[in-house]
Amino acid sequence: MLPVNQPLKVSLYGMDYVLWQDGSGTVQALPNRCPHMGAMLSEGWCEPLPDSNDGQSGIVCPFHALQFDGTGCTILPGTQRKTLPQLQPPELIIQGDFIWSYGGHEPKIPIPNIMNEVAQAYDFIGYAADYSVETDLLSMLLVMHDYNHQNGTHRDLFQITEVEFHQFIDNGHQSHAFYDMPTEIYHWTEKLRKPDLILLPKTIQAHLENYFPSLVIFHGETPLGKIAQCHFFIPEAENLTRTYILLFSQSKHPVFKSVGGTFLKFGQVAVEQDVDILGKLYSDSSQQIKLNNEVGMDWVRRNFENFPEVVAPNLSK
Repeated sequence: MLPVNQPLKVSLYGMDYVLWQDGSGTVQALPNRCPHMGAMLSEGWCEPLPDSNDGQSGIVCPFHALQFDGTGCTILPGTQRKTLPQLQPPELIIQGDFIWSYGGHEPKIPIPNIMNEVAQAYDFIGYAADYSVETDLLSMLLVMHDYNHQNGTHRDLFQITEVEFHQFIDNGHQSHAFYDMPTEIYHWTEKLRKPDLILLPKTIQAHLENYFPSLVIFHGETPLGKIAQCHFFIPEAENLTRTYILLFSQSKHPVFKSVGGTFLKFGQVAVEQDVDILGKLYSDSSQQIKLNNEVGMDWVRRNFENFPEVVAPNLSK
């Protein structure tokens, strides 16, 4: 998601940052607001730093072309002297290919190690469904942990007829959900028109591995191999939440790698449908009806209200 020398805007808790990876492989980050007149540095470009011979680059402001290095220093026009730091870089925690940050806030819980485990066991396919959604984090999490919406919100995509819920395992800020989703039988003419449907099983067996508050991993298995579809949820501001998918696969057959793009498309459309339904909810409505198997939503509410503590009840069922 971070090509070399291409700025990327990232927002955390109401603060905007610009990230870039230079030619040496070093990842840098600065507040996105130029200290001169407030231009967005993420709209600028990267250039090699003066006297750098190892690929190091800085970010250049698109307004007056001031270049800032990773420490927030610049050289003013007409001078040859570097200024003191004008911007305070956020702390970045690099774990393999993953970039984490608490955005200057005191950590409440440790970074989950599961992504390193996934990266070691699976091959990376790609990323998709990168959206900033006008909704608060709690609303986003409730939709993503609502196990009853699959045959409503996602009916057009997968033709799911019902949700057969089996088990929920509550381990505090981590949980597992297991359920099956039988699908309509596609006619062969529809499969000819949409060949991607051939990859869908008659019953989708779902195993969701959840890490509160920011990660859900969908574990799926086909005769050709396994997938780990990792959904992230980042609170950019009070009513703005970013979501995206990182997809990994474990092949049992060489052809499986070639169809990874199809699973990315499935994930893209599923997130688009979730985003669409979020825009069709009355945010001030109170829930007057409770359906079976809302345990995932109960898990979210309990953790959200008590974070970072874990309190009773244990919701395993």
